[in-house]
Amino acid sequence: MKSWSGLDIPPLSNKFIFPQLSLLDTASQKKKELPKKDIYRMYVCGITPYDATHLGHANTYLAFDLIHRYLLATHAKVIFVQNITDIDDPLLERANRDGVDWKDLANSQIDLFRSDMVALHVLPPDHYIGAVEAIPLVVESIKTLQKRESVYLVDQDLYFSVHADKEFGSRSHLSEPEMLERFSQRGGDPTRAGKKNPLDALLWLAQRPNEPGWPSEFGTGRPGWHIECCAIALNYLNIDENALISIDIQGGGSDLIFPHHEMSAAQSRVMNGKEFASHYVHAGMIGLDGEKMSKSKGNLLFVSQLLKDGIDPMAIRIALLSHHYRADHMWRDQDLSSAQIFLSELRISLARMEVAPTDGVIQELIEAMSDDLNTPEVILILQDWIYETNSGTTGGSAGELSRAIDSILGIAT
Repeated sequence: MKSWSGLDIPPLSNKFIFPQLSLLDTASQKKKELPKKDIYRMYVCGITPYDATHLGHANTYLAFDLIHRYLLATHAKVIFVQNITDIDDPLLERANRDGVDWKDLANSQIDLFRSDMVALHVLPPDHYIGAVEAIPLVVESIKTLQKRESVYLVDQDLYFSVHADKEFGSRSHLSEPEMLERFSQRGGDPTRAGKKNPLDALLWLAQRPNEPGWPSEFGTGRPGWHIECCAIALNYLNIDENALISIDIQGGGSDLIFPHHEMSAAQSRVMNGKEFASHYVHAGMIGLDGEKMSKSKGNLLFVSQLLKDGIDPMAIRIALLSHHYRADHMWRDQDLSSAQIFLSELRISLARMEVAPTDGVIQELIEAMSDDLNTPEVILILQDWIYETNSGTTGGSAGELSRAIDSILGIAT
């Protein structure tokens, strides 16, 4: 599947020091440094394209864009893969409700998502892979799991025995009742008759009446959700056979911790014997009107609508970065108003011939970002610099600071 257009990232001077990036790892529940490497592998779960792109999505993809940018600024290579679940029950349900072809609905929302990412200055993935195009990889992955004796039939559907992974549950830290509740709420089928364990995950769904299906040696059907991401990640991230862990970062919103990321990691571990990720990194949820922003609640605020209303996409980016990426928070109009004022003041200051010193500001910015992407601290650092510049302090390079803000924060000034 086609990704979106790339962006030029301004180079930074070698005089700036980049500490190793520390990120909170959900599995260990600790903030850990990423090891120093020449190549990092990052997989971020994409959207199911029946509505795109609301501010909850934007918050997630901005967080991983910041990680991407920071690692690139250290002169490392980043292999970045993102999927798009272009076949799934919610997509089919929305298409049936609206009386449209599910493929047309998916394509329209994928196009909208791409344009939103371009507007928000999100760097594109190296590989942007749809579930449909990944079906051959899914089939091969299921065959590998069969060889590991972790697959069984329920009627004509295939299931994965989650406890084939002895580490199952170690990434999400939930009790079994909590797992069952979330599994039921998030696309699982814990009460289905014939399953060996209520938490076992669907791998291959046999074709149902009036639903699409693809031929395979398991019969005509379509992939389960978790195996889709597992298969794409292991096949497109060029896994190092000698490494003890498959990839560096598995990312997404915190609503994916369980079941999605736990089950994808379990399947991956059974397939190749390695822990799936060094860091399981999760962005917080965005709320509106007192509730989490979600499609099921219908309380969505779309990036595309804000753009149509004439909002500068950099103001949207700043409004989201004013909160820590892991923090759940309610979207407030005041956040956007404050971001617009800040963006205007920043651009005015950067346009001055004489500005306050910038080397220390850039270094402080880098150090704040290295500490689990502390963007609220970055905003304060820049506000202090604006104040100093407006007070008449001189000795800095506006151009160098502007390049750093663009390169590291993705904010075009």
